Amino acid sequence: MPVKSPVRLGLNIDHVATLRNARGGARPDPIEAARVAVKAGVDGITAHLREDRRHIRDEDIRRIKAEIAAPLNLEMAATEEMTGIALVTKPHACCIVPERREELTTEGGLDAAGGEDHLLPIVKRLVDDGIRVSLFIDPEPRQIEAAARMGAPVVELHTGQYCEAWLARDEATARAELDRLAKAATLAASAGLEVHAGHGLDFETAKHLAAFPEIRELNIGHVIIGEAIFIGLSEAIWRMRAAIAKGASKRPDDNASAQQQQQQQQ
Repeated sequence: MPVKSPVRLGLNIDHVATLRNARGGARPDPIEAARVAVKAGVDGITAHLREDRRHIRDEDIRRIKAEIAAPLNLEMAATEEMTGIALVTKPHACCIVPERREELTTEGGLDAAGGEDHLLPIVKRLVDDGIRVSLFIDPEPRQIEAAARMGAPVVELHTGQYCEAWLARDEATARAELDRLAKAATLAASAGLEVHAGHGLDFETAKHLAAFPEIRELNIGHVIIGEAIFIGLSEAIWRMRAAIAKGASKRPDDNASAQQQQQQQQ
């Protein structure tokens, strides 16, 4: 059964659509995957509607919003087309991400500092329409400061470099990247931003990020969908929830709260 923790889990279902599109048919249905995931205990569904529609399609987004009883986090490029789709669809949240047609997956964070003039009106339109805006950024102070200036209520820290170093067993780089993420999370929270994280996370790296007291949500897709081939989607979600809960149990604020409760009971 799912294990609860103070860190929300968003499941990215893009790669269910990737598998469907490989045959050009209707199966596997990413909306059915979202339905199973919500029943298994995820807190929200994330889907990236790319410009080239390589996996998620417009109809998928419409169906998720209409059929799934969980918040939709729409990942999108900062374009007029995607802004228009978001304003019509009205997802719970929009995460603005960088996008290049040539990339296999998102290669880094959004340059919020360098693109502030372009991003600001998009952020404002979405926020004014009641959509919770997140900027997917590298864990750098200038990017966090730009996000705060633009009035985006959430930042999602790009964890790709940390995860790559962890998988390569490059301990020095992994420690340095984890420290960079920790400092960025602290800075973002102190600026009044809600802090999320994602990209490349697996059961171990998600556990490490969940230990940060500022982290409120992790968005994870590829590893859960991949593991689902072997153990089933629900089981993969339960294992991820357990890993996140284990990491969150080491958070200083959670430990302090537990100690306070024990003192009150004595």
